Amino acid sequence: MTGATIERTAGAPPFSSKLSVLRKHPYFADLEADAFDQLCRYAKHITLKRGTTIFSKGDPGTSLIAVISGTVKISISSPDGRNAILNLIEAGEIFGEIALLDGLSRTADATANSNCELFVIDRREFIPFVRSQPTLAMKFIELLCARLRWTSDQVEQVILQDLPGRLASALLRLSDKHKREPQARTISITQQEISEMVGMTRESINKQLRAWAARGWVRLEHGAIVVLKPHALQELVDAGSDDGE
Repeated sequence: MTGATIERTAGAPPFSSKLSVLRKHPYFADLEADAFDQLCRYAKHITLKRGTTIFSKGDPGTSLIAVISGTVKISISSPDGRNAILNLIEAGEIFGEIALLDGLSRTADATANSNCELFVIDRREFIPFVRSQPTLAMKFIELLCARLRWTSDQVEQVILQDLPGRLASALLRLSDKHKREPQARTISITQQEISEMVGMTRESINKQLRAWAARGWVRLEHGAIVVLKPHALQELVDAGSDDGE
């Protein structure tokens, strides 16, 4: 993480409010106060500029990472330069748990998709901590199962769905993180990024989004897509994407 600004959270009051990101996460919310304080002592606070590489595929899995603010892109690339975005990790989420837990290499690249603040917890401290917290260990088993189900769904969409279905599924998956917003769900993503996520050209994505914008299903903004009618997109997915345009 070249150029990162790193500070320990312990004894640093300015970061105390940011530790609520960890406390609110469902995998840490039930920790006893003493255990949570111990976890926080392990956390390093890091700020990154947009475009900074956090780790690359094949790197050692030495840490668990929580996003305080900003967005992190998880992606893979081919030797000929093609990119595929696997996920966008937003504030309040964690990533890097697979290589952290099995001690093997990273399975994808992680890049700061915007200016980011992160908490990084080293594997040498985290693994003994998990062993002392059986409930937390079970939470991480649940997390891995959820990741596997999510990956299976993503593979199914790419193989079985056409462009409208893939795009609708991706928008619903990304906007689900903002489902508590009463009127609309805003996804901070460019059309190029979502094209890399669903495996289609940017031109095809643009055409489909404009068709949906004309129907009032979405609104296109600079660097963002606002889902206005998630139920319409869901109906499209459920119907087999026969009416994409």
